[in-house]
Amino acid sequence: MMFNKKLGVKVLVCALFTAPAVSTAGVSPDLPYPTGDVTADQIIDQVYFVNHFYALKNFAITKKGRDITVLVSKAQGKKPSTNTLERYLNNNYKDDAKVRAKDLAIFRSGKLKGTGMLITDYDDDAKSQSYMIWLPALRKIRRFAQPAHDDAWGGTDFTFGDVVLRKPHNETHELLGKATFEGCLGAMDIPANQRSRYTKSLPEAACTPKGKEVYKVKSTTKFENWWYDSRISYIDTKTFADYRTEYFKGGEQVKVLDRDWKSLNMSDPRAQAWGYWYGKTTATGHETWAVIPDKVVVSNGDFKEKLWTEKTLRKIKR
Repeated sequence: MMFNKKLGVKVLVCALFTAPAVSTAGVSPDLPYPTGDVTADQIIDQVYFVNHFYALKNFAITKKGRDITVLVSKAQGKKPSTNTLERYLNNNYKDDAKVRAKDLAIFRSGKLKGTGMLITDYDDDAKSQSYMIWLPALRKIRRFAQPAHDDAWGGTDFTFGDVVLRKPHNETHELLGKATFEGCLGAMDIPANQRSRYTKSLPEAACTPKGKEVYKVKSTTKFENWWYDSRISYIDTKTFADYRTEYFKGGEQVKVLDRDWKSLNMSDPRAQAWGYWYGKTTATGHETWAVIPDKVVVSNGDFKEKLWTEKTLRKIKR
């Protein structure tokens, strides 16, 4: 998982929060909720549906007063670094013959302050996504090709495959049965003297999944010489939210990725929102934590279509 291209940090960091708009893997936004017994492939399709917010017309993590999404990255023994951002996803393109979704991310503080990203995802699965990024230092928009699956995400513990590009057909899936999720999700421990205005009020580790029934699905990559051999996901049997994914290489766990999910209380139980993402690379102890306050979450909001345009990128203030 190497990443060292100039400007790549901005592209990759933006990509985490634009992930739901990217790549459809043949999973339709009209995918019905399953009935009866389900196969491993069907479960993974449902997970894809949930993570791409296909149950919603649009989804956003905005800024409300001082509340905003915080991205924290921390190497073992080092002080954490932070960025804050907003994000706006639009899935309402059913009448468009080409576009499936558009996703806009804007960074409001940190090293990426003033950077914006607009990604367009197409109905044609064979067509690469369109990436436009507003670079505040240049006051220009640049277009980028789709990144590689194993590109690390700006020094964090996520890869593009984790959050953007991996499709269900990139792996073979095996249902290992059902289990009860034990314990709480992971979270970052930040000492009081290392906290900033953005990290002083971060939540405790989420324990909501504790005791819930989950599917255990083993997914083995089809890529050769890959950074992991397989991964095991723990997936809610009712909402299909994936609480935890454990990655293995050579029989050893190399990374864990936890997602705190919160219900949007809609008729479709798959209408879920992220509370946070937490990732840790086992070998290095490096951690990444993306925390989304409840107050900033907007689902099926009254946004104008012109929000998802190049013009919006050019208006971003540094």
